[in-house]
Amino acid sequence: QVQLVESGGGLVQAGGSLRVSCVFSGRTFNSYAMGWFRQAPGKERAFVAAISVNDVAKYYTESVKGRFTISRDSAKNTVFLQMNSLKPEDTAVYYCAADFGGSPGYRDPRQYSYWGQGAQVTVSS
Repeated sequence: QVQLVESGGGLVQAGGSLRVSCVFSGRTFNSYAMGWFRQAPGKERAFVAAISVNDVAKYYTESVKGRFTISRDSAKNTVFLQMNSLKPEDTAVYYCAADFGGSPGYRDPRQYSYWGQGAQVTVSS
């Protein structure tokens, strides 16, 4: 069974940076595409970024392009989301997710079989 454990959330001022990490265990990390989603209070869970199985392709929602970077480290079985130039509207619980083999529907949370517990990111104005 896949387990995902996020860390690295916190409180930061607008314009600052944070990196959230997600450690994968239980299966072969390199067989899974990985995604980051976020959920703000009163809103649905929304796609943020995804990275393909072979690290060739990366995808971002429009509002974070140029500010966020997704990456993966196979030696550490970890996926990262580096967040720069943070804005108050980035405040949310950030979740990592794993999708065996990857799929074209990387933006759809229903494609992902495994989820972490979430990490709170709060950006103050």
